Amino acid sequence: MDLEQRVADLELRLAALERRETGETGRRPAPPADTDTDTAAGTDGGDTFWALNGFKERLAVLGAADGGVLFTGDVRLPTGERYEWQFGALTEDLLDRDWTAVSDGLAALGHPVRIRLLREILGGRRTAAELAELDGLGTSGQIYHHLRQLTAAGWLHTAGRGRYAVPPARTVPLLVAFLTAQP
Repeated sequence: MDLEQRVADLELRLAALERRETGETGRRPAPPADTDTDTAAGTDGGDTFWALNGFKERLAVLGAADGGVLFTGDVRLPTGERYEWQFGALTEDLLDRDWTAVSDGLAALGHPVRIRLLREILGGRRTAAELAELDGLGTSGQIYHHLRQLTAAGWLHTAGRGRYAVPPARTVPLLVAFLTAQP
Protein backbone atom coordinates (compact mmCIF):
# COMPACT_ATOMS: atom_id res chain seq x y z
CA MET A 1 0.00 0.00 0.00
CA ASP A 2 1.50 3.33 -1.02
CA LEU A 3 1.82 6.35 1.25
CA GLU A 4 -1.07 8.24 -0.36
CA GLN A 5 -3.41 5.28 0.19
CA ARG A 6 -2.27 4.87 3.78
CA VAL A 7 -2.94 8.56 4.46
CA ALA A 8 -6.37 8.30 2.84
CA ASP A 9 -7.17 5.23 4.94
CA LEU A 10 -6.02 6.99 8.13
CA GLU A 11 -8.13 10.03 7.28
CA LEU A 12 -11.19 7.80 6.80
CA ARG A 13 -10.57 6.15 10.14
CA LEU A 14 -10.01 9.50 11.85
CA ALA A 15 -13.27 10.85 10.45
CA ALA A 16 -15.10 7.78 11.81
CA LEU A 17 -13.53 8.27 15.25
CA GLU A 18 -14.43 11.96 15.24
CA ARG A 19 -18.05 11.13 14.34
CA ARG A 20 -18.16 8.52 17.10
CA GLU A 21 -16.68 10.99 19.61
CA THR A 22 -19.16 13.76 18.75
CA GLY A 23 -22.12 11.39 18.60
CA GLU A 24 -22.78 11.87 14.89
CA THR A 25 -24.40 8.81 13.36
CA GLY A 26 -23.58 9.50 9.74
CA ARG A 27 -27.25 9.14 8.83
CA ARG A 28 -28.92 11.50 6.42
CA PRO A 29 -32.58 12.20 5.67
CA ALA A 30 -34.34 9.48 3.68
CA PRO A 31 -34.07 9.74 -0.10
CA PRO A 32 -37.09 10.77 -2.18
CA ALA A 33 -39.61 7.98 -2.79
CA ASP A 34 -38.68 7.73 -6.46
CA THR A 35 -34.99 7.07 -5.71
CA ASP A 36 -33.75 3.75 -7.10
CA THR A 37 -32.75 1.72 -4.07
CA ASP A 38 -32.74 -1.75 -5.60
CA THR A 39 -28.97 -2.09 -5.39
CA ALA A 40 -28.44 -0.38 -2.05
CA ALA A 41 -28.81 -2.44 1.09
CA GLY A 42 -30.34 0.31 3.21
CA THR A 43 -31.60 -1.47 6.29
CA ASP A 44 -31.24 1.31 8.82
CA GLY A 45 -34.58 3.00 8.05
CA GLY A 46 -32.75 6.21 7.15
CA ASP A 47 -30.81 7.30 4.11
CA THR A 48 -30.08 4.31 1.95
CA PHE A 49 -26.73 5.77 0.94
CA TRP A 50 -25.53 7.02 4.36
CA ALA A 51 -22.14 5.26 4.07
CA LEU A 52 -21.68 6.39 0.47
CA ASN A 53 -22.56 9.99 1.31
CA GLY A 54 -20.06 10.06 4.17
CA PHE A 55 -17.41 8.56 1.91
CA LYS A 56 -18.12 11.17 -0.78
CA GLU A 57 -17.61 13.90 1.80
CA ARG A 58 -14.25 12.41 2.77
CA LEU A 59 -13.24 12.09 -0.90
CA ALA A 60 -14.06 15.76 -1.42
CA VAL A 61 -11.80 16.69 1.50
CA LEU A 62 -9.04 14.59 -0.06
CA GLY A 63 -9.59 16.22 -3.44
CA ALA A 64 -10.18 12.86 -5.07
CA ALA A 65 -11.99 14.01 -8.20
CA ASP A 66 -12.18 10.47 -9.64
CA GLY A 67 -13.80 9.05 -6.51
CA GLY A 68 -12.99 5.88 -4.70
CA VAL A 69 -14.20 2.58 -3.32
CA LEU A 70 -14.98 1.78 0.30
CA PHE A 71 -15.98 -1.45 1.97
CA THR A 72 -16.64 -1.89 5.62
CA GLY A 73 -18.12 -4.39 8.02
CA ASP A 74 -18.88 -5.21 11.62
CA VAL A 75 -19.05 -9.00 11.83
CA ARG A 76 -19.62 -11.44 14.67
CA LEU A 77 -19.04 -15.04 13.65
CA PRO A 78 -20.90 -18.05 15.09
CA THR A 79 -17.67 -18.76 17.02
CA GLY A 80 -18.06 -15.45 18.89
CA GLU A 81 -15.15 -13.75 17.15
CA ARG A 82 -15.91 -10.18 16.15
CA TYR A 83 -14.21 -8.14 13.47
CA GLU A 84 -14.60 -4.50 12.51
CA TRP A 85 -13.05 -3.59 9.20
CA GLN A 86 -12.91 -0.63 6.88
CA PHE A 87 -10.83 -0.16 3.78
CA GLY A 88 -10.94 2.47 1.09
CA ALA A 89 -8.99 3.11 -2.06
CA LEU A 90 -8.96 5.93 -4.58
CA THR A 91 -10.18 5.07 -8.08
CA GLU A 92 -6.94 6.34 -9.64
CA ASP A 93 -4.88 4.05 -7.40
CA LEU A 94 -7.06 1.04 -8.17
CA LEU A 95 -6.89 1.58 -11.92
CA ASP A 96 -3.11 2.01 -11.79
CA ARG A 97 -2.48 -1.29 -9.98
CA ASP A 98 -1.45 -4.54 -11.64
CA TRP A 99 -4.71 -6.47 -11.63
CA THR A 100 -3.02 -9.71 -12.56
CA ALA A 101 -1.36 -9.68 -9.12
CA VAL A 102 -4.68 -10.67 -7.52
CA SER A 103 -5.51 -13.50 -9.93
CA ASP A 104 -4.29 -16.26 -7.59
CA GLY A 105 -6.39 -14.93 -4.72
CA LEU A 106 -9.48 -14.74 -6.89
CA ALA A 107 -8.80 -18.13 -8.49
CA ALA A 108 -8.62 -19.73 -5.05
CA LEU A 109 -12.21 -18.61 -4.46
CA GLY A 110 -13.33 -20.09 -7.78
CA HIS A 111 -13.99 -23.63 -6.57
CA PRO A 112 -17.21 -24.70 -4.80
CA VAL A 113 -15.36 -26.92 -2.30
CA ARG A 114 -13.05 -24.06 -1.31
CA ILE A 115 -15.98 -21.72 -0.83
CA ARG A 116 -17.67 -24.29 1.39
CA LEU A 117 -14.45 -24.88 3.35
CA LEU A 118 -14.18 -21.15 4.06
CA ARG A 119 -17.82 -21.00 5.20
CA GLU A 120 -17.35 -24.02 7.47
CA ILE A 121 -14.14 -22.62 8.94
CA LEU A 122 -15.82 -19.28 9.65
CA GLY A 123 -18.62 -21.27 11.28
CA GLY A 124 -16.24 -23.01 13.68
CA ARG A 125 -15.04 -26.20 12.01
CA ARG A 126 -11.31 -25.56 12.14
CA THR A 127 -9.47 -28.86 11.64
CA ALA A 128 -9.12 -31.03 8.56
CA ALA A 129 -10.63 -33.91 10.56
CA GLU A 130 -13.77 -31.86 11.33
CA LEU A 131 -14.00 -30.80 7.70
CA ALA A 132 -13.53 -34.39 6.45
CA GLU A 133 -16.65 -35.43 8.41
CA LEU A 134 -18.80 -33.25 6.14
CA ASP A 135 -20.42 -34.71 3.03
CA GLY A 136 -19.48 -33.51 -0.41
CA LEU A 137 -15.96 -32.21 0.28
CA GLY A 138 -14.04 -35.19 -1.08
CA THR A 139 -11.28 -37.27 0.41
CA SER A 140 -8.97 -36.02 3.12
CA GLY A 141 -6.24 -35.64 0.48
CA GLN A 142 -8.54 -33.47 -1.64
CA ILE A 143 -9.48 -31.39 1.40
CA TYR A 144 -5.81 -30.83 2.24
CA HIS A 145 -5.20 -29.79 -1.38
CA HIS A 146 -7.94 -27.17 -1.16
CA LEU A 147 -6.74 -25.98 2.25
CA ARG A 148 -3.23 -25.52 0.83
CA GLN A 149 -4.62 -23.52 -2.10
CA LEU A 150 -6.57 -21.23 0.25
CA THR A 151 -3.57 -20.84 2.55
CA ALA A 152 -1.23 -20.01 -0.34
CA ALA A 153 -3.68 -17.35 -1.54
CA GLY A 154 -3.91 -15.81 1.96
CA TRP A 155 -7.56 -16.70 2.61
CA LEU A 156 -6.52 -19.08 5.41
CA HIS A 157 -3.67 -19.45 7.83
CA THR A 158 -2.77 -22.25 10.17
CA ALA A 159 -3.67 -21.49 13.74
CA GLY A 160 -1.58 -24.23 15.32
CA ARG A 161 -2.18 -27.92 15.99
CA GLY A 162 -3.76 -28.55 12.58
CA ARG A 163 -6.31 -25.80 12.96
CA TYR A 164 -7.18 -23.37 10.19
CA ALA A 165 -8.63 -19.89 10.42
CA VAL A 166 -9.51 -17.04 8.11
CA PRO A 167 -7.10 -14.23 9.06
CA PRO A 168 -8.94 -11.40 10.83
CA ALA A 169 -7.92 -8.90 8.13
CA ARG A 170 -9.43 -11.17 5.45
CA THR A 171 -12.77 -11.98 7.14
CA VAL A 172 -14.76 -8.93 6.00
CA PRO A 173 -13.08 -8.85 2.56
CA LEU A 174 -14.07 -12.52 2.12
CA LEU A 175 -17.67 -11.73 2.99
CA VAL A 176 -17.57 -8.73 0.63
CA ALA A 177 -16.25 -10.97 -2.17
CA PHE A 178 -19.10 -13.40 -1.53
CA LEU A 179 -21.65 -10.60 -1.46
CA THR A 180 -20.40 -9.03 -4.70
CA ALA A 181 -20.54 -12.39 -6.51
CA GLN A 182 -24.24 -12.81 -5.78
CA PRO A 183 -26.37 -12.98 -8.95
